[in-house]
Amino acid sequence: MKELIKIQSALNVPKNQRNDFGKYNYRSCEDILEAVKPLLTDNNCTLFISDELSAINGKVYITAKATIVNSEGKEISVTAHAREEDTKKGMDSAQITGSTSSYARKYALNGLFCIDDAKDPDGDKPEKQKSKEEVLSDQRKKLLELTAKDNKLLMNILSRYSMPSMEDLTDKMIEETYNAMDQKGLIK
Repeated sequence: MKELIKIQSALNVPKNQRNDFGKYNYRSCEDILEAVKPLLTDNNCTLFISDELSAINGKVYITAKATIVNSEGKEISVTAHAREEDTKKGMDSAQITGSTSSYARKYALNGLFCIDDAKDPDGDKPEKQKSKEEVLSDQRKKLLELTAKDNKLLMNILSRYSMPSMEDLTDKMIEETYNAMDQKGLIK
């Protein structure tokens, strides 16, 4: 879909939100939607986002699906998953579900629009060797993209490490999983 390629190329969503407790910047689902709406209009496309709940081993997961449709009716969809916490300090059950939905939607949108969580390199600086942290960040991002599109892969990885979500995997787990998949030719 040519329109999606144009949108992906033009879309810029800076991390303008700040988590002072964790001391990091981030972008929200709302930030992505605000940035993409004019590009959707310019390219005569529509975006749909939906959620589906599922219970796996007694835990509630939300699967968010982001679908772009062009004027000819061609569509492309990406899904992402997030696990709903049983309790979260200061939040009622509706807020927990809403927060989990927003998280899953954000990662579905990241996958659909190829939003990179890494910083853009300055064009005039020479390329440098990536640090171990940058390599792990790239591996984590790639695994999140792959699992957003493949629920079976997600469940296999999570069950292998007995973890509730991809975000809970340690750097070592990410590295092991990425390398194993790369050796099998599953990383492109």
